[in-house]
Amino acid sequence: MAHATTDTPFHDGERTAQIRAGVGNVAEWAGGFVRDHLPEQHREFHTSLPFLVLAGADTQGHTWVTLVEGGDGFIQSPDTRTLTLDTHIDDDDPLALALTGGTTIGAVGIELASRRRNRFSGDTRKTDTGFAIDIRQTFGNCPQYIHQRAWTRVTEHAPQPARRTDVLDDAQIARIRAADTLFIGSGHQEGNDVPSRGFDASHRGGAPGFVQVIDGTHLHIPDYSGNNFFNTIGNLINDARVGLVFVDFETGGLLHVSGRATIDWDPDVTRDPDARRMIEVEIDAIVDRPAALSLRWAPQDHLTRQLKVTARVQEAQDITSFYLSPVDGAPLPDFKAGQHLPIQVQIPGQVGLSKRSYSLSMASNPSEAWRLSIKREEQGLVSRFFHDHLQTGDVIEAAPPGGEFIVPDGDGPLVLVSAGVGITPMMAMMQELAAQGSHRPVWFVHAARNGAAHAFASDVRALVDTHPNLHRHVVYSQPDTTDVAGQDYDAAGRLTSKDVAALGGVGADAHYMLCGPARFLSDMRTGLEAAGISAAHIHFETFGPSAPA
Repeated sequence: MAHATTDTPFHDGERTAQIRAGVGNVAEWAGGFVRDHLPEQHREFHTSLPFLVLAGADTQGHTWVTLVEGGDGFIQSPDTRTLTLDTHIDDDDPLALALTGGTTIGAVGIELASRRRNRFSGDTRKTDTGFAIDIRQTFGNCPQYIHQRAWTRVTEHAPQPARRTDVLDDAQIARIRAADTLFIGSGHQEGNDVPSRGFDASHRGGAPGFVQVIDGTHLHIPDYSGNNFFNTIGNLINDARVGLVFVDFETGGLLHVSGRATIDWDPDVTRDPDARRMIEVEIDAIVDRPAALSLRWAPQDHLTRQLKVTARVQEAQDITSFYLSPVDGAPLPDFKAGQHLPIQVQIPGQVGLSKRSYSLSMASNPSEAWRLSIKREEQGLVSRFFHDHLQTGDVIEAAPPGGEFIVPDGDGPLVLVSAGVGITPMMAMMQELAAQGSHRPVWFVHAARNGAAHAFASDVRALVDTHPNLHRHVVYSQPDTTDVAGQDYDAAGRLTSKDVAALGGVGADAHYMLCGPARFLSDMRTGLEAAGISAAHIHFETFGPSAPA
């Protein structure tokens, strides 16, 4: 079998899955998201975490997933290609011997409170205080399907003895059926020194009961719309061995499962209409570790508020704004422009609440309604519900706004680059800067198909006309006959990184904020870095659970 080549970050199994799913040649645009080192933001993220999720194989070749924890600052990053973990691995951990002896692993760092996550793969080696991980590949993930939880640590912690079986008992089945979160591990061991060789650890989430227990040795796990990399399914195509871990967030218990998986590409949608595929797992071994961790997590559902739709405004052909006001009448909390609003809705026919996050498209003002501007996606369950069913007077629930995609501090130039509905956080940033009376130079750069697809065109024009520090550059790929050059748009064709890098009066200290489809972001970020712009000055946010437009 052919191995992954040097011009793609994906191996044969992943490319087979991408083709089977009909998402095209992902390697054409994904290169800008996959790196062989940790960017500074990812280093800061991982070293702030209280635990890390790892996937690998034990000495018998079974695939497992585990959580490794430590005290504050137990993860360090001495350089961009290394993480060190000051920790002790319990002997009952199914990966204990492999981790301390040195092995290939996949990892996901995840912050459940903010819903941030980052995945990477690498090789471990033993150190005096734990082990180190030498990075192979790393890339970020979107926050969809992550349930928000805040963590604490118990001071008196005594792990209980592990129990090893090969069939789930009634209590374990009940835990799985109540779970809204699991971590899955898979591997690809073909090829030497190929970046894609190794293991992958990934998060899976859904409404409680999203994992279907068929019997004591069989589980079905839905595969929802994601980043279209197909790391997990691509691995399983080549190697059926799979590992799972279910976390008891209240007690710190870990239920590890190892088995073999097959992929159902045409699942029964009556069981789960959101499922694009189904991962069917046959269990080989189980390790149940009560109170394995000192960490405890509490759900943040009490922070949600009911919001009523007070207005609907069509902004473009397929983009509608929904204005949301609190049902209780209390002021809305402040947020920073660029942050997103986690919402949850009960869609008829769906089991449990459907949760998504959408960027707030206006600057914070506690006395006004919040605004979400949502594009209707044909495959988007929640976006279709908003567009087709949500009317003025209807009520949804939302958690507090969050996210790190915000205006960098300072007075240096700012370049806001967006495509399509990626304009939403940029509108909030423009309004926020204008309201603050900021004098920092700002370029608003946007790509749209034409005027009919261009949301907020008049709002941007009004801000630019009344603020001399704001500048606009709009590119239409297919201008309509009614679109006026020089007024509605500034150039026709495709917006490229060269266009952005060539903007006049920007300067080397400028920060670039990017938001749009994954292919657009990848090309833009790669091109800007090639033009000499520091990676630390490039900030990006993709939208929706699916990466490509």
